[in-house]
Parts: sequence; C-alpha cells; structure tokens
Amino acid sequence: MTKARKNFLVEGKVQGVGYRRWAASKALSLGLSGWVRNLPSGAVEVQAQGDPEALEELEALLGEGPASARVARVTSVEKPPEGDEEPFRIRHF
Repeated sequence: MTKARKNFLVEGKVQGVGYRRWAASKALSLGLSGWVRNLPSGAVEVQAQGDPEALEELEALLGEGPASARVARVTSVEKPPEGDEEPFRIRHF
C-alpha cells in the first residue's frame, strides 16, 4: 500500500467543542495514524498518514467538523511519510 502524509491546519471555532476527539475518531475509522492537537492560536493541527484516498476523505471531514464546531478554513501541506506509527492519538501540550 502506498502511504502518504499530510499536515492540516483547521481554523475557526474548533477548540472547546470536542473537535480533537471527533477528528481522532474519524482518522481511526479511516485507518490513519498520526495525531491531533490544539494550538495556542486557537486552531487545531492534524497530522495524518495512510492511504492517500483516506487522507482526502479526512480533509473533507475536517472541513465539516462536529456539529458544535464552526470551521472557517482547512489548509493542508504534504509531508514525507514516516516509519511505523502508533494508532491515531490526541496530543496534549
């Protein structure tokens, strides 16, 4: 299987609304590895690795977010794939 990796920056009302937990559950259901974390700016950062089609699907889902979120923008940057990773997780500072 070809692996790809992307870093996503999600901006809007995405903190304090369960966004990280929601994003982690979506990534896990798509078979992706990686992590999600809040940023001091109020944005959420997601880094995910796996099947390129699953990454595209995750990007579309990140733009929707959970019902309590209001996503203003999702930007993505391709990254080089890394070695084996643990299952998708929430990172805390």
